[in-house]
Amino acid sequence: MKKLWSKILVGGLVLFLMAGCSQTQNSSSPNTNDKQTQSEKLSVYTSFYPMYDFAAKIGGDKITPVNMVPAGMEPHDWEPSAADITGLEKADVFVYNGAGMEHWVEDVLESLQNKALIAVEASKDITLREGHHKHDHEDEHEDEGKEHEEEEEHGHEGAEYDPHTWLSPLNAKKQMETIKDAFVQADPDNKDYYEANYVKYAADLDGLDKEFKDTLAPLPKKDIIVSHEAFGYLCGAYGLNQIGIEGLAPDSEPDPARMAEVIEFAKEHEVKVIFFEELVSPKVAETIAKATGAKTAVLSPIEGLSDEQQAAGDDYLAVMRQNLEALKAALQ
Repeated sequence: MKKLWSKILVGGLVLFLMAGCSQTQNSSSPNTNDKQTQSEKLSVYTSFYPMYDFAAKIGGDKITPVNMVPAGMEPHDWEPSAADITGLEKADVFVYNGAGMEHWVEDVLESLQNKALIAVEASKDITLREGHHKHDHEDEHEDEGKEHEEEEEHGHEGAEYDPHTWLSPLNAKKQMETIKDAFVQADPDNKDYYEANYVKYAADLDGLDKEFKDTLAPLPKKDIIVSHEAFGYLCGAYGLNQIGIEGLAPDSEPDPARMAEVIEFAKEHEVKVIFFEELVSPKVAETIAKATGAKTAVLSPIEGLSDEQQAAGDDYLAVMRQNLEALKAALQ
């Protein structure tokens, strides 16, 4: 349904945008040649928070970044509005994660009249983890029609790849490099500026990677139970094992068999913390915690920050360090 909705939305917008572009061209005066007269900065649209944060760090005061997903909104099932797509028509660069995270991107990009837009798939140089269609307890021989229905309903459930690439600091560094290269392409006069910012933040991410290795390697426990399987890249980088209550989709409901499996695992392996996410209901995590005598705590997939987090000055690096402290407390 999401794919169909994207096509309907985009189809309707094409006529709207073409009319808008024609109107703008007819009303332009000699004193308003293009967006260069409005600002010397690159106009950069980003699909959701990590891409916004990485772009803002590399672009600094040479770009005007716009994050398409509002603060506090879960991005997996988000759809762009007419205003979002109108903004993309005027942008210089569009940064998105890829790997299946933004199900709407292909249709939207095909609809745009702005053929000069530089579209950046930040995960294009990252080795992707395969997605999981089902948990082991589910019948692998269900008919194809039902499986197709589940994939439509649950978004990333049944996805070919795990899209949560940014949760490894070294992957984040690669994504910043890809973004930096796109900014240099769009604005070669400021190449040295973008390169210098990349060098600075690449060093920060190398330092963050070392913090994770030094902190997690000595800890005796390696199993974490999470509300959905967003942490495969992080766990793979640091020798941890994630057990997802649900798969790659954050808002699907586990069935009783899956709940029983997770509860049994938590008891057998003496898991003392059940992790949930800020943007998703903690109800299921709390149910498992109550059944096992565990506590609950936040482990953020950094898919979006709240207004309060942004006001406090949090960013990708800060939230990743908060994640590290939460893991340290859980795995002692």
